[in-house]
Amino acid sequence: MTDRIAVLLPSFAGGGAERVALSLLADLPRTRYAATLIVMIGDGPLAPLVPRHIPLVDLREPRLRRAVWPLLRALRRQQPAVVFSTMGYMNLALLALRPLLPRGVRIVIREANLPSLSLAANRRSWFFRRAYRRLYRHADVVICTSAEMRRQMVDDFAVDPDRAQLLPNPVDVAALREHATPTFRPHGGAVHFVAAGRLHRQKGFDRLLDLFATLPGAPTLTILGDGPDGPALRQHSAALGLCQRVSLPGFEPNPWRHIAGADAFLMPSRWEGMPNAALEALACGTPVIATPESGGLPELTAMMSGGLTIAPFGDRFATAMSAVTADSCAVPRPSWLPAAYHRDTVADRFADLLDTVLAPRRAGAS
Repeated sequence: MTDRIAVLLPSFAGGGAERVALSLLADLPRTRYAATLIVMIGDGPLAPLVPRHIPLVDLREPRLRRAVWPLLRALRRQQPAVVFSTMGYMNLALLALRPLLPRGVRIVIREANLPSLSLAANRRSWFFRRAYRRLYRHADVVICTSAEMRRQMVDDFAVDPDRAQLLPNPVDVAALREHATPTFRPHGGAVHFVAAGRLHRQKGFDRLLDLFATLPGAPTLTILGDGPDGPALRQHSAALGLCQRVSLPGFEPNPWRHIAGADAFLMPSRWEGMPNAALEALACGTPVIATPESGGLPELTAMMSGGLTIAPFGDRFATAMSAVTADSCAVPRPSWLPAAYHRDTVADRFADLLDTVLAPRRAGAS
């Protein structure tokens, strides 16, 4: 017997939340789940990652307020046993629509960012805090990427502790390291840093450029990714006189060669959930320097013997960067990533979570 699951995404943008959802979708056991992917707009660089056997429903509505009714109609046609969503604003819309959804449907949501930081950065923070508290506790499962996120869901948003479940982000270590070979880095013997992510204030690349301009020596930096702040970041880099040492090449379909070839990966974020880019850097064997605001990353230090430095942004972050030495290598270094984040382990855990949430429904049908 298979149960229907509908997975919701806004688009195929190159973000970490989208990558996680597509990975979990691809690894669902087909003997237990028949999955459908529903997207608001079917555009973006991650579209090739959609498994061929998964039906795709493209609502062709990039704005949520226009996509609500097409989404509701699609879910009524699909009649899923469970709906899975992983973007905060879509989670809220889905939970608000619950009275109109097919009877008995279970809702599983995943939070992508640490709420205490991400909501505070939103200009409508008061509204979203109230909406989270009012709606998130009605989800059947709230997937959290770190213990701190789970604590906030329980303490700040009244989510039942039994419904707040930890699930690490999946990383396909073997495939990632294969893509990372051979490694890539600019010519020359200088220390080379890499950062990656959506070019948005959240990621802190603007302040990273300011800090980078003060470092001694002549290190180089590549910032991979695309986003609304791209033009401003390139202008800022030029104004700081960094054009010869800083590269912003845009979206890179294979960022892992760059990451594996770097001497350190930088995560200067103002807020995160559990940043995939940093986990992938660790899987490539590249040391990571991250801010305490980088979501659940600080929790990994207890699982690791090295490879991850947590430093408040500013002088201590600069000190950690200055301690890095050049070490060119043609193949990725040994992985630092804890086994709990390996793709197979996470996929099994996700399927078990779905089995648990559907157990009462299955019992009633038998």
